[in-house]
Amino acid sequence: MIHLHGVSKIYPPNQAALRGLDLKVGEGEFIFVAGASGAGKSTLLKLLFGAEHGSAGEVLVGGRNLASIGTDGVAKLRQGIGVIFQDYKLLPRRSVLDNVAYGLEVLGVGQRERNRLALLLLHAMGLQDRADAYPITLSGGEQQRVAIARALIRKPRMILADEPTGNLDQDMSRRVFDLLLEANAAGVTVVVATHNLSVIEQLNKRTVVLDRGKIIGDFSHAGRMRQ
Repeated sequence: MIHLHGVSKIYPPNQAALRGLDLKVGEGEFIFVAGASGAGKSTLLKLLFGAEHGSAGEVLVGGRNLASIGTDGVAKLRQGIGVIFQDYKLLPRRSVLDNVAYGLEVLGVGQRERNRLALLLLHAMGLQDRADAYPITLSGGEQQRVAIARALIRKPRMILADEPTGNLDQDMSRRVFDLLLEANAAGVTVVVATHNLSVIEQLNKRTVVLDRGKIIGDFSHAGRMRQ
């Protein structure tokens, strides 16, 4: 599903966010990308989504080289990717319900069906009473839950999540990861960037560790280093 070959990302004037990454993630795999703030986790996710381009190397998603498929190709690829941004990126002039349903609107799903599916996810996120509210009236945790519901509604082939439970309490964090695990069990590839070691230990999934833009560890279940 994901192949990175010698990928580096340099921001002007000479700030190395990623340095020589080689990484393979199989279709239907669930992995954590761990590391301290500034390790390169968010940059890696941006490259996988086509929001950034590498300075060197190749980024292949679903067998397609993101550097060579053009704007239209990236747009088409994104239709199969659900992204949970660290800064939420909600549409301020749309209600909570419309924010969640927006991805299906883009795909041409009828209003009644997309609203039905959006309400189901809002209920799962404990936000059914906030469906008509606007993002500016929500707490940070509520905005985060709306962003998660929006990413899940299209039933994407891949989910990229950047600190998806950073503003959530323990019970809601568990609910969010239950939904991600459910999606993964249905064959969805899930990549979660986090520095929450307790979550990583609890779920016992493959974990790639970044430090200053380099992969310093790639662990399978129970902390075993991958060969």
